Amino acid sequence: METVVIGMSGGVDSAVSALLLKKQGYNVIGLFMNNWEEKDDSGVCTATEDYEDVKRVCQAIGIPYYSVNFAKEYWDRVFSHFLSEYERGRTPNPDVLCNREIKFGPFLDYAKKLGADYIATGHYCKVAQKDGLFYLKKAKDKSKDQSYFLNQLSQAQLSQVIFPLADIEKTEVRKIALKYNLSNAKKKDSTGVCFIGERNFKRFLQTYIPAKSGDIVDTQGKIVGHHDGVLYYTLGQRKGLNIGGMSGGNGERWFVLEKDVKNNRLIVSQGEDDLLFSKGLIAKEFNWIPREPQEKTFDCFAKFRYRQPDQKVRITIEDDVVKVDFYEKQRAITPGQYVVLYDADENCLGGGVIDEIIR
Repeated sequence: METVVIGMSGGVDSAVSALLLKKQGYNVIGLFMNNWEEKDDSGVCTATEDYEDVKRVCQAIGIPYYSVNFAKEYWDRVFSHFLSEYERGRTPNPDVLCNREIKFGPFLDYAKKLGADYIATGHYCKVAQKDGLFYLKKAKDKSKDQSYFLNQLSQAQLSQVIFPLADIEKTEVRKIALKYNLSNAKKKDSTGVCFIGERNFKRFLQTYIPAKSGDIVDTQGKIVGHHDGVLYYTLGQRKGLNIGGMSGGNGERWFVLEKDVKNNRLIVSQGEDDLLFSKGLIAKEFNWIPREPQEKTFDCFAKFRYRQPDQKVRITIEDDVVKVDFYEKQRAITPGQYVVLYDADENCLGGGVIDEIIR
């Protein structure tokens, strides 16, 4: 009997995944990762509550469970990078790094020590094998597909993972959890970055990156307000600028156009300005799945943020840089985020970090 160690988060997706694996005849072991030890704004350590949910679910299913602390690895491999990117004025995606560096790194190593033949997670996506290569594909439930977050996985990592929810709709997952009386069947899905959760993001970031106030200026350089620190804002942001009532404007809402970190200025514009749209981007640190294409120029589809509909693009590979030209201009493309590519057959071709915007 093959052994599968499944990452248990305390949520319903990983709980049902564990149940399905057991029903398929695997020897299943639940493993809870504690990646963050800080309490939230209300003084509660959410990891403690989540682990209690994991224990209840594993006992109900009848599988052994363990907890492992990867807080140091998470800090070194994910959170330190997250902070350094913000200090550069970029907006990183720590969930992508967490998958590559933790769930498919130390977690996989620890699972092997427990005797795992495979690891499993509650992600909504698929793995397919063809001609000795492993492909990452979109899940059946397109509204929940999470292949975007797994764009950095290698062939070795993909060869050792099972995604039990590949062909199951989210509504069906809830029904299964209720049918088998799993204690977290109605538990709300977690949102946001794992170490921030539901708390105020700006306040969280100020704990690690001191505030440095400065001017908010329009595209002509005129001062229209003051910011708490350019690092706390995102491109395209409208809320929280506090400059709505100034005289001389056109009455439309202001939004963040650019973060000038060097001069500590937040550059804004008013109305749905063409300046926020771009015609392409340059990506670096690209990871190809299953391998780099032989063609150096080709058309495919791309996502520039999670849940975004696929956008048709033209790809040009130039050494270690990937140029992405858009067929339709895109709004608020954000350096530090990932561009993730797909073909017409729903294969994820990989992804890379957005390094530069082409206006």
